[in-house]
Amino acid sequence: MSRSLILFLAVALAARGQPAALKVTLVEGEDAIYPVGSKATRGVTVKVTDDAGRPVEDATVTFSLPSDGPGGVFASGDRTEVATTHADGGAAVWGMRWNRTPGPFGMLITAVKGEARGGVTCSQSLAAGAAPGPRQSRVGLGGHKWLWITVAVVAGAAGAGVAAAAAGKTSATASTAIQIGEPTISLGRP
Repeated sequence: MSRSLILFLAVALAARGQPAALKVTLVEGEDAIYPVGSKATRGVTVKVTDDAGRPVEDATVTFSLPSDGPGGVFASGDRTEVATTHADGGAAVWGMRWNRTPGPFGMLITAVKGEARGGVTCSQSLAAGAAPGPRQSRVGLGGHKWLWITVAVVAGAAGAGVAAAAAGKTSATASTAIQIGEPTISLGRP
């Protein structure tokens, strides 16, 4: 038997003992920060590819949250959620409910298809009393919508008053009134 054939058989036998690898890449969710006790408004999305970089369809992807410390549960109420990849290799989980323990944690994500396996950890964090920033959940901001609208209206009215004063319309009868239903907001002299 030639040396090259022996080498080929040795490599083939060694490869049989080790399952093929899947590459699991985080698409969305890495380094997200959520207020403690909130519900995730973003999902965690991964893409699963084979050794050649091709998307892997119908791979089983398991998302696991820590059993203690910072973390939470998935929409099902469990700490583990299973999804199947689509034709593009993508899989996602949504609707996690976070517990009230602040701190960083990792969501373990594993993918399996046949003998092939792969995994990654998605780093996330829960912050006590944190105001959402650009990489944070926007949970609970809807209640402030009317406050910001009111501030914008008052600021606009004040700007109109300043513009009128600058234009020389400062007579005792000049006033600016903006009405949004009841009551009336008046700036200047009544």
